[in-house]
Amino acid sequence: MTITAVIMAGGKGERFWPKSRTNLPKQFLNISGNKSMIQQTISRLEKLIDISRIFIVTNELYAELIHAQLPSLPIENIIIEPIGRNTAPCVGIASLIIEEKYPDSTMVVLPSDHIIENEEGFIKILKTAVEVSQEGNNLVTLGIKPTYPETGYGYIESTKQVSKVNDLEVHKVSKFVEKPDSETAQAYLDSGSFFWNSGIFIWKTAVIRQYIKELMPDMHDVLETLKSAFETNIDRNELIRNEFFRMPDQSIDYGIMEKVNNIYVIPCVFGWDDVGSWTALDRINDHDENGNVIKGNILNLDTKRCIIESNGKLVATLGIEDLIIVDTEDVTLICTKEKAQEIKLLLKELRTQKLEKYL
Repeated sequence: MTITAVIMAGGKGERFWPKSRTNLPKQFLNISGNKSMIQQTISRLEKLIDISRIFIVTNELYAELIHAQLPSLPIENIIIEPIGRNTAPCVGIASLIIEEKYPDSTMVVLPSDHIIENEEGFIKILKTAVEVSQEGNNLVTLGIKPTYPETGYGYIESTKQVSKVNDLEVHKVSKFVEKPDSETAQAYLDSGSFFWNSGIFIWKTAVIRQYIKELMPDMHDVLETLKSAFETNIDRNELIRNEFFRMPDQSIDYGIMEKVNNIYVIPCVFGWDDVGSWTALDRINDHDENGNVIKGNILNLDTKRCIIESNGKLVATLGIEDLIIVDTEDVTLICTKEKAQEIKLLLKELRTQKLEKYL
């Protein structure tokens, strides 16, 4: 059995603005450690999958960045989307290309910008997920055991049908649910049967292709057109560029996962964080004696529970609490922690005021 991986790396990381920019988004930054997030993702996967079988789906803007940061990745393993169309087309295109090269493979699909502290535990769980995916037409996902009532994640509800594989619990999935309000998130946490949706999926390539055919026929038609065209030996990326506009703008969760019965979730505790916004730095970094996360040239007095990052210029603070301050070469962001999830509103306003140069 051949295991392949698909890394989704086309996002712009807008909630990490102004450090994450259109031309250098979050997945290419060193957020934690001495490697970029995508380099960490590849390094982690290589403990199970040879880099020759790792594929990255990305935007045209980032193909050269990927090649620069990951020179050992085969250039043909960089799959370019001309425009963002959510995760279903990303999975569809990758499954088509992988099926052509590795027809009997099992795919691991995952984002490019997550932190996982316990990599050994992660690989053990991936191996088990691959094993579970070999039974029939099973689709497998990794669910993160929630530790607080997070409203920024989707959730997975499990049934009481639980089995053990390699000493790990495997739960049958009841349903996927959207991001909840705070009261609902607390109820999910209290129930013990809900997990954070990690966005990590494992399935046989042939199985996901079959589900796409059954449940997303419009997308299947585009993929079949591409499959025929690939046989003509015309430039693959040019073919994708010509056909991709016909793809639906839909997530794999909505297009497939919410409509299939034989889905299984493996509950995980391996130090996971999706680093979705600046407040993630509170979870993944050390704090000073006043609860601050500090990086760069900072002078702070009577400053508590703040996240402050400087690009070189001295940032001096006095008498502030619970703020995020990020100073870059051309932008300084100041916002409250409670507004961290709403940074996209600033980007919308920049577009309205035709200040795209700051994006």
